[in-house]
Amino acid sequence: MIENLKMVAMSRIILNNVDHIQASWLTTGIAAAQLALNCGADDMGSVMIEENVVSSAGANFRLNPTQMQQVIREAGFEPWLRNQDYTPRQLAD
Repeated sequence: MIENLKMVAMSRIILNNVDHIQASWLTTGIAAAQLALNCGADDMGSVMIEENVVSSAGANFRLNPTQMQQVIREAGFEPWLRNQDYTPRQLAD
């Protein structure tokens, strides 16, 4: 986990032409993704409707939209929805 967090932090510093860095909660776990947000990641990715690759390798993380928003808030950030091109969308109440 430490190596992943170092990579996120260094990516934010070195890749200053990359606008968004994703915290890969599906592969690293929720707690590691929350830490990655504090290391420079600004995207938690998406809520998976159906995911077969990572789950077939043994990972079994699931979040619904409400849980995803709570995880982001617990990390100290304000969640927002986005399109594929990072255009912001309104959160549903």
